[in-house]
Amino acid sequence: MESVQQLLERLATGVIRQSVGADGAASVRPCGNPKFGDYQINGLLPIAKARGENPRPLAEKVAAALAPALADIAEPPTVAGAGFINVRLKAGFVGSLLPQVLADSRLGVPAASPARTIVMDFSAPNVAKTMHVGHLRSSIIGDSIARTLRFLGHNVIADNHIGDWGTQFGFLLHGFKQEKLDLATAADPIAEMERIYRNYYGASEADPSIRDAAKAELVKLHDSDPENLALWEKIRDLSMPAFDRVYNRLGVRFDHTLGESFYHPRLAGVVADLKAKGLAEDSEGAVCVFFRDVPQLKDKPFLVQKSDGAFLYPTTDLATVQYRVETWKPGEIIYVTDSRQKLHFEQLFTTARRWGYADLKLAHVTFGSVLGEDNKPIKTRSGEPIRLEELLDEAERRAQAIVDAQNADLSEATRHEIARVVGIGAVKYADLSQNRVNDYVFSWPKMLAMQGNTAPYLQYAYVRIRSIFRKGAETDRGASSVKRECVALADAAEFDLAKFILRFPEAIELATEDYRPNFICSYLYELAGKFSVFYERCPVLKADEPARSSRLILCQLTAEVLRRGLDLLGIQTIEQM
Repeated sequence: MESVQQLLERLATGVIRQSVGADGAASVRPCGNPKFGDYQINGLLPIAKARGENPRPLAEKVAAALAPALADIAEPPTVAGAGFINVRLKAGFVGSLLPQVLADSRLGVPAASPARTIVMDFSAPNVAKTMHVGHLRSSIIGDSIARTLRFLGHNVIADNHIGDWGTQFGFLLHGFKQEKLDLATAADPIAEMERIYRNYYGASEADPSIRDAAKAELVKLHDSDPENLALWEKIRDLSMPAFDRVYNRLGVRFDHTLGESFYHPRLAGVVADLKAKGLAEDSEGAVCVFFRDVPQLKDKPFLVQKSDGAFLYPTTDLATVQYRVETWKPGEIIYVTDSRQKLHFEQLFTTARRWGYADLKLAHVTFGSVLGEDNKPIKTRSGEPIRLEELLDEAERRAQAIVDAQNADLSEATRHEIARVVGIGAVKYADLSQNRVNDYVFSWPKMLAMQGNTAPYLQYAYVRIRSIFRKGAETDRGASSVKRECVALADAAEFDLAKFILRFPEAIELATEDYRPNFICSYLYELAGKFSVFYERCPVLKADEPARSSRLILCQLTAEVLRRGLDLLGIQTIEQM
C-alpha cells in the first residue's frame, strides 16, 4: 500500500518535471507547524539555484500546476517562505484511506523495494561470564532494528557472535585442571567459571608462570588438544542455557550463534590472503594492516597476527565478514556495539572494503552507557556490573508491587503475567526511547510510571482501547468488518487522530534511516496522546451511526498501530492491567 508521503512525492515529482522541465525529485516531509498544513513539499530550492531563478515564483508555478492533481486529496496547495509548498489533506481523502489501512496486514506501511538480505550482529556476550547490564543495549537495540527490518520485508539474519575462543579460556583451563573441578556438579557453573578466571588471572599479575601456563593451555586448545577441547565444550555448553534464559525473558531471538571458535580454521588463510594482496605486511614480527592514506587511521595499524603467531579479534572479524558473504550473500551487515569500539570498526570496514567487499554496506550502530543516578556507569555497590537477570528480576518485582496494589481482584497468575510484561517492557522502552548514541540515567520510578513517555503508559493505552470493545460487546472482527468506504471525520480531534495514524509509515522510515528505534517510541507516545484527546471529546459507543462505526474503526486502528509498534520494539501488549 502506498503511503500518503509516497503518494505526494510521486504526484509532486511528476508535476515538477512537467511544469518546470526539471529532473529533480520532490521531497515530502510533515510540516513542522500544523497551522501551515500537514505536509511540506521541498526540492525546488536547488532547482531554482541551478537556474539562477527566484525559488518562490517557481514554487508558485508548481503549486498552481499541482492543484488539479491534488483536488481529491488536499486543499489547494500554498507557498511559504522561499519556496516551500504546503499541503493540507481533506477529511474525505483521509477517511477513505482508513478502512484500507485497517484491512492491510502491514497497517499501511509499504514493503521495502527491493528487499535485501541483511545480517545483524548484536549482543555477543562472552562464554563463561554472566550477562550484565552492559549487554542490555546491544541486545534490545539490535533486536528492535532486526524486527523493524523484517517488518519492512527484508531477509534479516540475526547472528550472535559470542566470545568463546579468547585468552580467558587459557586461565579457565589451567584453573580447572589445578583444582580438578567438575563443572557438571557445580550449583552455579557460571559463577564458578567467573571465580576461577578472576582468581587465576589476578594471581598471574604477580606470578608470570601462571600466565605462561594459561597461554600454553590456550595454545593446546587452538591446536585441538582432545582434553582441552572436551573441557572447552563443557564450558561452552554450560554457558548457553544462561544466555538463553535472558534472551527468552527479553524476547530476543537469533537465527545463528556462531562464536569466534567457528572461524578459527579460516584465520591463517585470511592473513595469508591479506599479505598476498598487499594489504597486510610484517612489522616487528607481527602482521599489520596500515592505513597510511587515511588521515584518521594513519597512525593506527590493524594488528591481524601477533609476533608469537597468535591471531586476534581483527582477524576473526575479517573471517566473519568473509564467511557471511560466502554463505548468506548479504547486501549489508549491521554491527550493534557500544561507541568505545568505533576505532575498531573503522579499521575493520576500511580493511574489508579493500579486501574485496567494496559493494557490501557495513554499518556500525553505536550506543551510549546506562548510568546510575550519580551519572556514572550503573554498577552494584561493590562496583561490579549489575547482572542482567537480577535487573529483570527487580523490574518484575517492582511491577508486581504496583499490580498487586491496583488489581487485587485479579488471580495471582494473571497479576504475575501482567507484572512480567509491564516490568520487562518498562526496562526495554526506557532504553529504546532514548537517542541511542546518548548515555541515559536508569530510573525505576520514571520507567514504571503510568504517565509520560513510558511502556506502562502505552500498554495501558492499548488496554483502554480494547476495553471499549469489551464494553460494547464488540470484537476485533466486529469493528474491522464494518462495511464503510469512508470513515466520517467531522470532529477536529478525530480528524487529527486519523491523519496521525496515516503517519505510521513515516515513523518506520525515520527509525530505519539511521537505525533509531526512538522514532517509533516518539510516534507511539504522540499517537496515544492524540487518542486521549479524541476519546475525551468524541463519544464512541454512545454515538449515533455513522459516527459510532467510524469511531470504532479509529479505535481499532489506534490499538493495532500501538500493538504493532510496541512489537517492533520487542514489547508485549496485554488485555488488562
